[in-house]
Amino acid sequence: MSGIVGIVNPGVMPVDEPLLRLMTDSLAHRGPDKQQTWLDGPVGFGHTLLSTTTESEDEAQPASLDGRAWITADARVDGRAELVDQLASVARGGLREASDAELILHAYHAWAENCVEHLLGDFAFAIWDGPARRLFCARDHFGVKPFYYARIGGAIVFSNSLDCVRLHPAVRDGLNELAIGDFLLFGFNQDPTTTTFADVHRLPPAHCLTVEEGAVRARQYWTLPTNERIRYRRSHEYVDRFKGILSAAVDDRLRANHVGVWMSGGLDSTSIAATAAGLGAKHGTPVDLHAHTVVYDTLIPDEERDYAGIAAKALGVHPNYMVADGYGPFDGWDQPELLPAEPTNDPFLLMSLRQLEQAASDDRVLLSGDGGDEVLWRSFVVDLLGKMPLRELGADIARSVILHRRRPAVDLRARVKKWLGHGRPRPAYPTWLNPAFTERLDLRVRWEQMTDPKLETYHSLRPEAHWRLAAARWSWYFESLDPGATRVPVEGRYPFLDLRLVSYLLAIPPIPWCVDKHLLRVAMQGVLPDSIRLRAKAPLGGDPLLVRSQADAGWLDGFDATPELARWVDRAAIPRPADASGGTDASVNLRPLCLNYWLKRQERGGPVAERPIRLESENTEKKTYRSPRLETYGDIRDITQAGGMTSRNSDGGHSSQNKTG
Repeated sequence: MSGIVGIVNPGVMPVDEPLLRLMTDSLAHRGPDKQQTWLDGPVGFGHTLLSTTTESEDEAQPASLDGRAWITADARVDGRAELVDQLASVARGGLREASDAELILHAYHAWAENCVEHLLGDFAFAIWDGPARRLFCARDHFGVKPFYYARIGGAIVFSNSLDCVRLHPAVRDGLNELAIGDFLLFGFNQDPTTTTFADVHRLPPAHCLTVEEGAVRARQYWTLPTNERIRYRRSHEYVDRFKGILSAAVDDRLRANHVGVWMSGGLDSTSIAATAAGLGAKHGTPVDLHAHTVVYDTLIPDEERDYAGIAAKALGVHPNYMVADGYGPFDGWDQPELLPAEPTNDPFLLMSLRQLEQAASDDRVLLSGDGGDEVLWRSFVVDLLGKMPLRELGADIARSVILHRRRPAVDLRARVKKWLGHGRPRPAYPTWLNPAFTERLDLRVRWEQMTDPKLETYHSLRPEAHWRLAAARWSWYFESLDPGATRVPVEGRYPFLDLRLVSYLLAIPPIPWCVDKHLLRVAMQGVLPDSIRLRAKAPLGGDPLLVRSQADAGWLDGFDATPELARWVDRAAIPRPADASGGTDASVNLRPLCLNYWLKRQERGGPVAERPIRLESENTEKKTYRSPRLETYGDIRDITQAGGMTSRNSDGGHSSQNKTG
């Protein structure tokens, strides 16, 4: 997670070199290995290096191949051999030894702005094309790497750290009320193009940005596939192909000297760990893999220490247990390192930070099982009726039941109840929102739109899987774990979100392969112990937040609201978590407290900007939310109820902050 920053001024106005250096200095925590700047009149780039691959050990950025086009990048390019082969006929030599940033530059020289269509991996980069006087920027397909920018007058300021962009003196501190409303309703900003700050924009995942002759245009260069279909004659062909793609996805993410894995005792994270360990043995260079597991020993029932221990012993990896019992809600909220760039709905922020710091003391790269639930999300038989030939569907169901002993879910009863108006109830609208705020932004309309989304517009055979993979919460989740938010120089990598794997799993028959993750369970036969491989999905044995709230709500009783909070929240209407009907309600009702603590920290001055937020005067003009495509939202039903906070399942492996779903 190297740091990138750039300033492009209009005309011939030179970049303020001390300002560029100051902004680059602010990214030192992202890249402790090397720091450089480059200036050419009205253009200036900065870079701080976090070396995580062998190719980056001697890397120097900002970089150029010919002195004409320059790049600053936080990037890991996957499928390097295939990209090198594509470039071989049009690029100069030295491709195989090139750094990932240099490969991107080669791709830009070959295909200009279409270069992103040839890239795999996680990346956020900016290229200044001198002869064309063009700035070209891009963000990876799922938004693992952040990218923020501000347009101030005729200038563009960008970085992969929101705080760095805010450091520019022309970027104002006014807050974006629409983002505040989304945070209070859903736990995070639903608009992938904006941030909590009105002047600072977010480049959405799978988008590129071009600035040329004063014009700024963004375009989406990739969307999740919807129409591809793959069918094999024999069952083992599905399994063999899956194992090959998963192996390639993990292998590309093992390009690092120190690798760890967030490993619970569930199927997804242990499968990633097993694949990584197997690749080390295959290559004859065993991977020194550390398995980091968050456990509760006393607070709530928790079996993860036992199951993770079984997996670690079987795979020969080093277990590291992180005990989470001792942390309470909002512990250490006033510590200087606990200052995320945007509001977060994680009341256990100190616990999350300490876990990352502990993992980073051993590893610079952390593999994760996140995405395993989504790519293997089941499809109901009812969803498939009319979407595929009936004879084909019947044969798939028969094979699933007879050969694979997997009974697919029909979901007919639930659909009938929904048609009759007795389906899953919509979450209650928060009673503590300021009525004037609700009216000003049409928040009730927003709430109704977002809590009753329609799946029919998605993938015909995998509607819910497609919906969850396209969710806006991915970008929020990755940004919350990014060094720009945590200030811990460690890079997360997510093999289940590899484009090759996602495309394959969306194309194969959902029955039987996505019934109870059957494909993954078969692929791990003989690799994982059966006690892990056949283990049912196991949610956390209790909600730590609710347990803490019932035991001691002093941290809530002493809640001192900032004056600014009243613009959005009625403090007196916030219920105590212990009085709520369940832990999910408690998490929703804590969002005003989370926002309040964030505002208090901002009043003391940010870690970079060193200035308090100056709230703009209230605008009483009524605003209306635009209704973007639903595919950017994911399952709001889960988010509004689960709050995206401290619950843990046994799959992703990192338990301090769950993206829900």
